[in-house]
Amino acid sequence: MKLSRQFPLNALRVFEAVARHLSFTKAGEELGLTQTAVSYQVKLLEETLKETLFLRQPRKILLTEAGARLAPKVTEGFDILASAVNEMQGVAEGTLIIHSTHTFASHWLARHLGIFQLDNPTIAVRLETSQAVIDFSKTEADLAIRVGTGEWPGLKSHFVMRNHFTPMLSPKLADTIGGVHDPLDLLKLKIIDPGDPWWRLWFTAAGHPDAPLESASRNRLGSQAVEAAAAIAGHGVAILRPDFYQDDVAMGRLIQPFDLTCEDGSHYWLVYPEARRQTAKLRAFRAFLQKTLPSFDKGPDSGIM
Repeated sequence: MKLSRQFPLNALRVFEAVARHLSFTKAGEELGLTQTAVSYQVKLLEETLKETLFLRQPRKILLTEAGARLAPKVTEGFDILASAVNEMQGVAEGTLIIHSTHTFASHWLARHLGIFQLDNPTIAVRLETSQAVIDFSKTEADLAIRVGTGEWPGLKSHFVMRNHFTPMLSPKLADTIGGVHDPLDLLKLKIIDPGDPWWRLWFTAAGHPDAPLESASRNRLGSQAVEAAAAIAGHGVAILRPDFYQDDVAMGRLIQPFDLTCEDGSHYWLVYPEARRQTAKLRAFRAFLQKTLPSFDKGPDSGIM
């Protein structure tokens, strides 16, 4: 439908907040409106569109099918408007908020962010880390580094680097069994998180698809970086991305007993909402990755690690 000057644009803003929070009360708190005012704006929009946008239940609300179709488009529209205004006012540089997995942040990003800041002295950087997959409509993050296949609806993705893995352990731990010479020797030692599917993939590739991993205790340490720290301390064998731990290998804190590495189809990607693609700080971050990573934007089949 063509928007007239009488179309209730304020009601769209209210709808976007309610859809994001799934709460009239929280949307009102964000926008500085009473719950009654929020309800009125949503009702006005529903009457204008002649569609019910929310299912109102006693203690919660849900988006209808029509509301679920509309919400991401409205969010994208407001993102585009905000980016345009920021660019015009020259404040788009400001602060770049990066969300990343802990492992990538600590073993690659933290070591190279100095290059980005030297090239872009007017852009401050805030780095947030967690294993969670963030919802850009509910966070301040401008971009994220994710592990996956590169397919996330509504998000632009750029290949960053391949994600391959292999067992690694401290040399002192290996010495306790006279060294690790065969893949099955690893099972004489404590396996860190034997429930991780990477282990089964690696043992299968090593010719032992029936390796008895089920008999090992199931510890989960939350991130690859924590598992690596446990391995360095001699608490077990971890399955890690070897490129991230070459310094530890060089310093004699870890060994990679086998050349065999495997992949599960998930790799590292830079992602952000399509609407933010041309903001100055995102363009600057893409240029930084292009400068520092030969694999950036080449795709997982390029052969570049």
